[in-house]
This record gives sequence, structure tokens and C-alpha cells, in this order.
Amino acid sequence: MIEVKMLSKFYGSGESRFQVLKNISLKIEEGDFAVILGASGSGKSTLLNVMSGLERPENGQVIYNGEDITTFSDRQLTQFRKENIGFIFQQYYLLPNMNVVKNVKMGADLAANKDYKTMIEAVGLKDKLQKYPSELSGGEQQRVSVARALAKKPKFLFLDEPTGALDEQTGRQVLDYICKLQKQYGFTIVMVTHNLNIAEMAKTVIKMNSGKISEICTNEFPKNAYEIGW
Repeated sequence: MIEVKMLSKFYGSGESRFQVLKNISLKIEEGDFAVILGASGSGKSTLLNVMSGLERPENGQVIYNGEDITTFSDRQLTQFRKENIGFIFQQYYLLPNMNVVKNVKMGADLAANKDYKTMIEAVGLKDKLQKYPSELSGGEQQRVSVARALAKKPKFLFLDEPTGALDEQTGRQVLDYICKLQKQYGFTIVMVTHNLNIAEMAKTVIKMNSGKISEICTNEFPKNAYEIGW
């Protein structure tokens, strides 16, 4: 479980200092698929970054199964992310001088996972092992980033607008892969998006506005990637 208690985050200093997160509290159960919705500037990406340990809050707690990661040293926090957290962003962040196998192996090495080629096959890139990022389509590159994130066997997968740069067909395909892999491996998903349709795939929907949570609701019957609108 991820539990957030009275989380506050500021940016800037002096007269330009402003509060991005305003005393946010929430819980995300283990194995959940949670989507954070909100307009640009609502604080959703900042919340994702603080929850995942990429940024530190000014106040509040981020608790994973009883451990408050806001009390960790930088070294402890880095180790925690290494052992528990996977990231997928709108930008693929693949190393251009490495082929598919080597990019995914980077994630696998963090968990001493020698079975990483299975993850490449799981995202449908078995025939692209030796291709470089420049030789892949946008959707294929995003699937490599999915395989890389999951090759480290994370317990929690954080995604920030993972389909934002993809066309509809490719976006649906990537979301479908992620959901199938979640069912297979049981990790928890926390995804930021502005796409209301994608929220229909989630079990938990967290709506944000002006740095606060305006509503948390539950989908009793989540849809799959090919049932939602786009």
C-alpha cells in the first residue's frame, strides 16, 4: 500500500514561491490501477514525482507498507527506488547508442534479472532485439521503455502521460500491454493523464484541481484499452 499524509510541495523562493501540492492525503492499495486526472498545472505530475521518491516534499509523509520514505537519506531513497519503483514517461529516454536488448538489460541489471528477454517478447518486440531507437516507431520505442521499466521487476509502476506522444492505435496497444503485464506480475500502477477516457481503465480515479484532490472515485467495472473512447 502507498499512503500519503498531508503532503505539501512548494516551488520557487521569495515572492515567486508558490504551493503546488496543498495538504494531500490518499491511499492506493497494493495491486491497484490508479489514475491521477487533472488539467495542466493541477499538480498531478508533481504528486507522482513526490509519491515515487523522485522529489521530496516540504511537509507530509509518503508511506510504503509502513515505511515513510520522506525520512530516508538520498542514498536510502535511491536504493528504495532501485528495488521497488519503475518509471515510464511520455518521453522514452532510451539510449540512442544501444539496441533494444541493451536498453532493456539496463533495467534488468538493477534487479539482477537474467530473464529480461521474456519482457521484450511480452511487449511484442521479439523480432526487434537488435534494432536501435532510431530504427523504431514511436510506439515501438515506448514499448521498449515499458519492457525496460518492468525488467527490473518493480512493485510499483509510475507512468506520466505514457501515451501522450502516441497515435490512437499505438496508444491503445501500449496500454493493453501494460495491463496484461500487470495481471501477470501483480505490480501496482499509478498513472498521470489528462485523458478522461483512460481513467475508465483504472480501478481508482483521483481527480486534482489547483494542488488539491477534488474527488476520489472507484470504477466497479474497469474497461480494457479497446473499449474506451479516445
